[in-house]
Amino acid sequence: MKIAVYPGSFDPMTKGHLDVIERGSNMFDKLVVSILVNSSKTPCFTTDERMDMIRKATSHLKNVSVDHFEGLLVNYMKENNYEYILRGLRTVADFENEIQMSTMNKKLNNKVETIFLMTDVNYSYISSTLIREIIKFNGDVKNMVPDLVYEKIAQKYGRTKDEDHSTS
Repeated sequence: MKIAVYPGSFDPMTKGHLDVIERGSNMFDKLVVSILVNSSKTPCFTTDERMDMIRKATSHLKNVSVDHFEGLLVNYMKENNYEYILRGLRTVADFENEIQMSTMNKKLNNKVETIFLMTDVNYSYISSTLIREIIKFNGDVKNMVPDLVYEKIAQKYGRTKDEDHSTS
């Protein structure tokens, strides 16, 4: 059985993340979307909130599960006997960062293989960091995140579900 881990902060989950998850679920017998918990950062959403949003957004994918971990990804991989890491790439800059991490992961655990998947061009400009920045300044992210994630953002930041905060 080929099991891959798609690690990330998913704070919040974007349509780009969902694109990679949907396509990755077709490539592997099982795909584990795993949230990296970084205790030194204050996320927009709690780990439980993010796990719940991902579960709901991927409920149509029967071979996708959601988990979380702290520490080194390669340790998490070894503890769970996982061998494949799935990573989405948006830009050349992503590739430069990801190849460095992939090489280090391979050095730390030579059984781990990283699979890179290009994000759909329609989502290549979207990142969780940019989404958080847009939310901070009351911008509209409705078309950049799954509907249920937008509903959570609207609840958390006191917006109506259909409210457009863009200035254009």
